[in-house]
Amino acid sequence: MRLILQRVTEASVRVDGALVGEIATGLAALVGFGREDESLPGSPVWNKLLDKLIGLRVFPDDQGRFNRSLADIQGGLLLVPQFTLYADCRKGRRPSFTDACPPGIAAALFDRLAADARTCAPGPVACGVFGADMRLALTNWGPVTITLDSDML
Repeated sequence: MRLILQRVTEASVRVDGALVGEIATGLAALVGFGREDESLPGSPVWNKLLDKLIGLRVFPDDQGRFNRSLADIQGGLLLVPQFTLYADCRKGRRPSFTDACPPGIAAALFDRLAADARTCAPGPVACGVFGADMRLALTNWGPVTITLDSDML
């Protein structure tokens, strides 16, 4: 699983012009699953990624230092499914997505991640729509962008 996190002052996602999810201050997370990720839910790696997502200290304290987490600020979380995080661009000019999880399995993994995030997130959790053509709008605060990868834990 790969997560690209952006600290935001606001973020929203639309499908066919309709707002499907939005948050105020918090984290927008692009979420991708690889072929090897089917067994992740409930595993120590899955739980560690969720804990990192909620507990990562990327929000400023009174001195402006990264000392506060999503939990500390009671921030929102916007999860957006994005299989292109597993693009392989080593050959040619067209990305290959053979390392991405098949759509049916990835959709179930995304739903599970959203459900698990809702049980431990301190604030609202909003989601994009798996497989949809989405329009993501956000104001990156910082900018701060962090990558979490299950292969690196």
